[in-house]
Amino acid sequence: MEAKLNQGLHRLACVCLLGLIVLCLGWELWWAPLRPGGSLLALKVVPLLFGVRGVLQARLYTLQWVAMLSLLYLMEGTVRAWSDFSPLSETLAWAEILLSLGLYLSAILYVRPAKRASRAQRSH
Repeated sequence: MEAKLNQGLHRLACVCLLGLIVLCLGWELWWAPLRPGGSLLALKVVPLLFGVRGVLQARLYTLQWVAMLSLLYLMEGTVRAWSDFSPLSETLAWAEILLSLGLYLSAILYVRPAKRASRAQRSH
């Protein structure tokens, strides 16, 4: 049962990370860029790209720092959901909020049992 839960959390983290990359690129280059023709804000996906391999391979350390990184995207989505005037941009901001929150929660919950086991092993 726990193995299936962990597998589901890992899959959710992978889907949210890849979805966040696609969303941020599409948003800033085609769907609702700040400037017509796209903007350099699309470069915000670069930090996420560094974590793709480690997240796909379920590396705990990578999942930890990607979870912390996702909080920046959560903040950006929140600010843009309340400040962007375009309805499309506001919708994309809410999608960014959901994806980054999904990434954060799934990564943290996936890593949690391993951290507990490590602490228990050190105390013995």
